[in-house]
Amino acid sequence: MEVAYVCEWEKRPHSTHCPSVPLVCSWSCRNLVAFTSDLKNQEDDKDVSHMIHIIDTDHPWDVYSINSGHAEVISCLEWDRSGSRLLSADGDGTIKCWAMADHLVSSWESSLGSALAGEPIVALSWLHNGVKLALHVEMSGSTNFGEKFSRVKFSPSLTLFGGKPMEGWLAVSISGLVTVSLLKPNGTLLTSSESLCRLRGRVALADIAFTGGGNIVVAATDGCSSSPVQFYKVVVTMVNEKCRIDTELLPSLFMRCTTDAVRREKYPTVTHLRFLTRENSEQVLLCASCQGGSIVECWSLRKEGLPVNNIFQHRSPVVGEKQPTILKWRILSATNDLERVSAVALPKLPISISNTDLKVASDTKFCPGLGLALSFHDGSLQILHRLSLHTMGVFYGPGGGARPGDDSAVKRQRTGAPPLHFKALQFSWTSLALAGVDNQGKLHMLRVSPSMGQLLDMNTTLRHLLFLLEYCMVTGYDWWDVLLHVQPAMVHSLVEKLHEEYMRQNHALQQVLATRIVAVKASLCKLSSATAARACDFHAKLLLMAISSTFKSLLRPHTLHIPDKSPGDRLAEICSKNTDIVAPAAHPVGWRLRPLPPGQPAQPGFDSASGLWVPAGRIVSGDAPGDDGDDQDLGPAEARLSARLHGHVRQPGQHDAAVPPPQPPLALLP
Repeated sequence: MEVAYVCEWEKRPHSTHCPSVPLVCSWSCRNLVAFTSDLKNQEDDKDVSHMIHIIDTDHPWDVYSINSGHAEVISCLEWDRSGSRLLSADGDGTIKCWAMADHLVSSWESSLGSALAGEPIVALSWLHNGVKLALHVEMSGSTNFGEKFSRVKFSPSLTLFGGKPMEGWLAVSISGLVTVSLLKPNGTLLTSSESLCRLRGRVALADIAFTGGGNIVVAATDGCSSSPVQFYKVVVTMVNEKCRIDTELLPSLFMRCTTDAVRREKYPTVTHLRFLTRENSEQVLLCASCQGGSIVECWSLRKEGLPVNNIFQHRSPVVGEKQPTILKWRILSATNDLERVSAVALPKLPISISNTDLKVASDTKFCPGLGLALSFHDGSLQILHRLSLHTMGVFYGPGGGARPGDDSAVKRQRTGAPPLHFKALQFSWTSLALAGVDNQGKLHMLRVSPSMGQLLDMNTTLRHLLFLLEYCMVTGYDWWDVLLHVQPAMVHSLVEKLHEEYMRQNHALQQVLATRIVAVKASLCKLSSATAARACDFHAKLLLMAISSTFKSLLRPHTLHIPDKSPGDRLAEICSKNTDIVAPAAHPVGWRLRPLPPGQPAQPGFDSASGLWVPAGRIVSGDAPGDDGDDQDLGPAEARLSARLHGHVRQPGQHDAAVPPPQPPLALLP
């Protein structure tokens, strides 16, 4: 890992920043990073502004700061699936939904929100829309995108009539209250609240996950390592235009460190509770800490056979009868004593976390998505395998960290202020970049090597980067983090291979990906001076494609009478032919245009007698030519306009004896 850049979002004295306040960070699929900070008023120390900062990772020098208006510290930030809306929640129970104004990343407004007065929010999530894509690493060499990336059957959290997923969010408060806010089609907000269990208790930490059946699972703990970690199933339904919330208690667990009397006293507090993925509620990560260190445990929910007493084991089994089973949490792995953990980041790449799939990923040396990140109070950062918790990479920063054998770092920690360390971490959507916010409010962007320190040949590296670029094309996610690892010498090969893979897809998929592949090629070509000219060509092609799409959308009527061809396609077909269009035989060319008499309206329109289009300020006359010097013959230009408006088209090679040969073109009078 290495630092890509450091973003100082605002030039203010450090005295106005509140380093003790917890920071929150969230990364969208559009590669927009949102993070929080609190600023004191220089005149009044009690006046604190709770700020939300949003940056585009491709333009980190442009930081857009929002005064959130929250009365308390912001505790949660959550992007939606499209990356265009952001949820923020604070310690007073207020939840705000931020959206782009006019699709501009520099302009944000909050028009929707909900509130639980006096209920600090500890967990927040958008409802699942039922879209889940699986990434098959073992098929990375296939030529079919359908084999590399497949749609997984996954039910939305709540559906409208016809199966359309309903938008909304779910939050958990510190008193064990769960609230659901639904966005109705008419734009209004429907909110409902319910307790997680009958006996409400303090919830210090919580996390939210979703199941394939459309249910929601909430994990909660009171913060004490000797207390159980509780799990609840939450079902959201609509009954008589009202939101109904049903909860059910699921199997719980105790951390393994509580079974050891020494460690129970050493790590009394649970500081981090996270599901390994939002779309899998069967693996959970727990971290217990003290002032001097931490320990991390990974747990998995398994289905096991229910033990039966020996008295009942000898009876003859009934045909078709299944052995009774029970769900039980089992520990997968645990770390040794670590430094004190300050933040945790989990990968978003949808690689299956079964042992078989992870072994395939390890065999193919495909490391993105396999590791989770832990930052420590000494300023260091580690990447651990997300199931075995073995160390995959180490980074010493932002304060330098205490490298093994570095006595000067130890002296700095003893004599100086507390070292800089990350208080919030977030992986990008391809796990090739890591954003961290330190205790002074600065954002650090880190490159995460796709090989995790392994020596890979050029072909393997190109195959992995090409695989991730194709994943971004299919999903529509931004690919900026993939470009961080592309060297100028790789650009030409990647562009050629990407084009070859694109041309091997079926025609329907090519139409869907036509714009995206041009944009990816333009981004790649900008990385090398040898292909900079091609980047300009690709950008020009994108502009022409946008203009073409706009014109076609304007020409498309509400109802199509010919389903096989759109109006834009028919127009292109007509314009490509060398047609000779003349006036109809019923209206000979001898008609004339006269100046309009004074006092009459000068509006353009059709003449009922001739059937011709008459410009403003003129009138049609049927007199013989030459009566008035102000008259003009209606030449082929006017006749062509009238014929096009009336639909009279003569194909090439056709002749009409009733129509005289066209006269030389004469311009209309102004």
